[in-house]
Amino acid sequence: MAIKKIGVLTSGGDAPGMNAAIRAVVRTALYNDIDVVGIKRGYEGLLNAFRYNGSIDSENIINMTPRSVSDIIQRGGTILLTARSEEMRTPEGQDKAAKNCRDLELDALVVIGGDGSLHGGAELIRRGVNVIGLPGTIDLDLVCSEYTIGFDTAVNTAMEAIGKIRDTSGSHERCSIVEVMGRNAGYIALWCGLTGGAEEALIPEDSATNNHEELEELIQRNRKKGKTHNLIVVAEGIGNSVKMAKEIEGRIGIETRATILGYLQRGGSPTAVDRLHASVMGYMAVDVLLQGKQNRVIVVKNGKDVDIDLEEGLNEQRVYDPTMYNILKTLSV
Repeated sequence: MAIKKIGVLTSGGDAPGMNAAIRAVVRTALYNDIDVVGIKRGYEGLLNAFRYNGSIDSENIINMTPRSVSDIIQRGGTILLTARSEEMRTPEGQDKAAKNCRDLELDALVVIGGDGSLHGGAELIRRGVNVIGLPGTIDLDLVCSEYTIGFDTAVNTAMEAIGKIRDTSGSHERCSIVEVMGRNAGYIALWCGLTGGAEEALIPEDSATNNHEELEELIQRNRKKGKTHNLIVVAEGIGNSVKMAKEIEGRIGIETRATILGYLQRGGSPTAVDRLHASVMGYMAVDVLLQGKQNRVIVVKNGKDVDIDLEEGLNEQRVYDPTMYNILKTLSV
């Protein structure tokens, strides 16, 4: 079947590089004489694509041109806006979203987002919609891909902040606890811990890292060795960083401060790595459609951008590899 018209949306948490992906999807499609509509506010916009009188709601559905995506490759966030949709989690909402795709006469829908967004895409596939997924999340928690759009920028942003926190904490001979994002995945924490020279990283994947008694003993040993400043990176999935800091200071008497970096990590101009992968993935999303493929997700495997079956990709299981954590602990001696 010839592809004449596609839709593109960004869903869930925003991630640096989403705009680069949108740009690549739009321009590749238009280059190949495929019309593109931008769906604003993710699945929420798709569910509200039509007004009560049956006309298209231009607040949520816009026709994309080459100029629509000019001067956005360097911008963080997403020009299509994003939202989380509770209605899309229901069978009724999923039925309505699929119907709206048909009523918009879309031959395919490109979904840029994380695990929840792509699972929403899988529900649309079951309802007859041709969905192409792009992994857009700073959390790197999509098992099927070694890379997700936004992760590299988030790590660099957090690493820079950690360096500044280290400067002031070292001056005051404090212990610093820095909580980074990542939802239930510890990849940002691990990367920041290793690249930031941390003494410890607490991650959800390894319960052994979340031993407060051993952590306090580590801090005390380091102080006796003459190390006046300790840096502990905590993954969002562990949390309770402020409480942890108070408990450590109360028990061992070493001044301890917690910093939660939060949404700082979601924003900012994407790095070259994120722009590159997002652009390639956006191009490939349209290219696989031109090849006649359906229901794919563009991922990085063995260092290469490839397309795999979306539903199969979501069902892959990741086994925790402690190699990076072991390197961090070796280098923290």
